[in-house]
Amino acid sequence: MTEEHSVQAAADIAHISEVMGRMRLLIGRRVISRTLVDNLAPSLEISHLDALRAMNRIDGEVTVGAIADVMRLDPSRGSRLVAELVTQGLLRRDASQADGRRSIVVRTELGDQLMAQVDATKRRLLASMLDGWTEDELNVFAGLFDKFVSKFEETYPNEKAGSPSAARILTGA
Repeated sequence: MTEEHSVQAAADIAHISEVMGRMRLLIGRRVISRTLVDNLAPSLEISHLDALRAMNRIDGEVTVGAIADVMRLDPSRGSRLVAELVTQGLLRRDASQADGRRSIVVRTELGDQLMAQVDATKRRLLASMLDGWTEDELNVFAGLFDKFVSKFEETYPNEKAGSPSAARILTGA
């Protein structure tokens, strides 16, 4: 890497860091999620949408414990969220096909309809933010953004700042 390239790379990383700070503020405020809840499901909390979305990231049967694990929640908090969603008619409990003693969680038709509305609304919101971008810009951004987030997921698989891979990066080891 040439010195000029190294200086530019450092400047680009500093710029990305600054923009990430701005994005973190937006994400921290949960702008998109609040808009979705306010417009589509005012009786729900953002954490309810998070639980419904977490179900998509579980391989195999969906249990209360699996939802809590994906969301990085205490199992009792995960259980309360699921119970609230069952009460709202968005989830139901069924018996596991693999182990009849175990209970699994399944989205109801109402839950599926809500998530379809959430996805469609979220895509419209994102499309409005990306309005005016060329097809090539969208394609490049989508690929690079996925690559960036995937590296974060790989580095912080359990979202723990003290994870060994993160510590190696921070210490240069």
